[in-house]
Amino acid sequence: MEVVHKIGRRKTAVARVYVSEGKGNITINKRDLNDYFSTATLQYKVKQPFALTETEDTYDVKVNVYGGGITGQAEAVRLALSRAMCEINEENRTVLKPEGLLTRDPRMVERKKFGQKKARKKFQFSKR
Repeated sequence: MEVVHKIGRRKTAVARVYVSEGKGNITINKRDLNDYFSTATLQYKVKQPFALTETEDTYDVKVNVYGGGITGQAEAVRLALSRAMCEINEENRTVLKPEGLLTRDPRMVERKKFGQKKARKKFQFSKR
């Protein structure tokens, strides 16, 4: 099997994932998974595609991720891994799709408009 390359996005985070056969090592920005994502929740989110397809220790993963916050980055990695698992074996799609792991979450931060305090909040109008 050659290396499978996929991209995942969430908010402003972009993750490039390279999946190859191996022993289950996950490297994110040249750091170990447990070092990069310190909380158990984020580690679970990254490993979710492997847990659902029952392939925890069969693939090595290298990830380049940038932009956004730590949760957005974890979910971007999850989307990219889910896409890679579908390319490796098309039957994985039937497992991942109902869980919502193949859907790109399009929500982004709304821009701030001029003459306002924030995107929607306005300055208080006082009548004297």
